[in-house]
Amino acid sequence: MKTIIGIILIGGAIFLGYLGITGLQESSNSVEILGVEITAEDKGSKQTAYIQLAGAVILLIGGIYLAGKKK
Repeated sequence: MKTIIGIILIGGAIFLGYLGITGLQESSNSVEILGVEITAEDKGSKQTAYIQLAGAVILLIGGIYLAGKKK
């Protein structure tokens, strides 16, 4: 049973990691006009992405611990 929960946690970590990475990529945008680059960032979206990545790391560690634990 612990192995199954560990695998589910690892799957959740992969999903949260994907959401975090795509959130970081979409949180900023830049445009170049006449040689000047203008950048806009969404700080709330970036903070949410960092929280998702931290959650993914925690789930991954927990999943590896449970999946690797002997009965």
